[in-house]
Amino acid sequence: MRIPLDRQSAVPLYQQIETYLRQHILSGSLAPETRLPATRQLAQDLGVSRITVKNAYAELESEGLIGSREGSGTYVLPPGPLPAFEKSEADISWPLWQQDVQMEDEITKDRVLAQPSPRAHHPQPIAFTGVGDPRQFPLKDFYQALQTVIRRDGVAALEYGEFGRGYPPLRKTIAHVLASQGIQTHPDHVLITSGSQQALALVCQILLRPGDVILVENPTYNFALDLCRSLQLKIVGVPLDEHGLRVDSLEPLLQQYHPKLLYTIPNFQNPTGACLSGARRRQLMALADRYNLPILEDDFVGDLRYEGRAQPAIKALDPGGRVIYIGTFSKMLMPGLRVGFLVAEGPIFGRLVNSKRVNDLTTSPLIQRTLDEYVTIGRYQAHLRRSGRIYRQRRDTMVAAIKRYLPAEVKINPPQGGLFIWLRLPENTSALDLLPLAAAAGVEFAPGSRFFANPAEGESYLRLNFATQTPEDIEEGVRRLGLALRRLRAKVT
Repeated sequence: MRIPLDRQSAVPLYQQIETYLRQHILSGSLAPETRLPATRQLAQDLGVSRITVKNAYAELESEGLIGSREGSGTYVLPPGPLPAFEKSEADISWPLWQQDVQMEDEITKDRVLAQPSPRAHHPQPIAFTGVGDPRQFPLKDFYQALQTVIRRDGVAALEYGEFGRGYPPLRKTIAHVLASQGIQTHPDHVLITSGSQQALALVCQILLRPGDVILVENPTYNFALDLCRSLQLKIVGVPLDEHGLRVDSLEPLLQQYHPKLLYTIPNFQNPTGACLSGARRRQLMALADRYNLPILEDDFVGDLRYEGRAQPAIKALDPGGRVIYIGTFSKMLMPGLRVGFLVAEGPIFGRLVNSKRVNDLTTSPLIQRTLDEYVTIGRYQAHLRRSGRIYRQRRDTMVAAIKRYLPAEVKINPPQGGLFIWLRLPENTSALDLLPLAAAAGVEFAPGSRFFANPAEGESYLRLNFATQTPEDIEEGVRRLGLALRRLRAKVT
């Protein structure tokens, strides 16, 4: 046990030991039934006399915080009626560099809407949040793949593996998967990341500096906005419609702001579910080429199409080096995998690899190997087909329930794929006001304010995830949402 002792202090050493242990017992850091070191051992570790440690233990025992058991040792006792030790952060005198961080947080906290929704205090809450449904994942198949990897690779699966780019067979597998989607790339241009969020962060950290302009769809992925704010970027929104990014609105923004990057989700956009038309994809590539604009394409659920015609990835239209493509397995399989990837060519790729290496060395080699085993034998494609059938049914259930339980003034555009329905509330109705009423009714959703660079623009919107719940729970959840909305409108009127 490492206890910091100040041998120059006027406070006796036994009191310093006693104070340290008391604070950690009362704060819960030393849990009940924790066995403390023997007095002889602790005295040796700390370089003090045994009587010093005995005196400290005696004081704690007299307070009922610890107790000795004959032949067993000294243990932390269950908490009694003593008040728990708590030290408010307001009472702490932080060093100056911490105070500077605190001041920056005070300046930005009103603009960042990363706070979680109020949790539903309900015996059976229904959450229309999150991404896919991990309950649909064939865990047994993945476990078998894990067993195969450990039997086949042994200790090699537990080592760091290749720093930087990632497990070579998985990069080769990803290149094959992308080729089936019209993206021709080489495994050497694939970088494995810890989820698509890390891929997004790496690109922004390399290409952008504080004050640089980034163009984003308006609305867009909320954690991308949080990342941009944390990097102190200037966020400029480009409007959307039912066909995706309004490319006709883009050129004036390029001329006015001279952005350093465009971030886009062309397939089943988060949060709106819109899909960028083929004609607009080609127009976007032409503008990017004309204005020297890097494009960051986030294809987080592009494989989840339920109807309509598939569009080529923007990356598939790239003659070379203009588009950085991001994909992920976390959304399609299970969020806890935290495995994503990016595809890029040219000098930027080497910078991305080095940045990945210095950020976290490598993504879990064991998970990479297991994922490659799972994907290679065809289970991934089978899982996608099965998920597509299930999620389509859930989408249809939610659309029907919205029509049944919500006011006719509510507006939605049923998506052709993806995970989300973007809902516009009746005029003069706030999603933020609805949020606590919905939580009380036992249903959760993501308020639209989180998805706009200017949160006030999203006041009347909310995002519903139809993939995470069964059809029965979707029906009940939308019914509860309708009850909460009626209560809110009654309060307003």
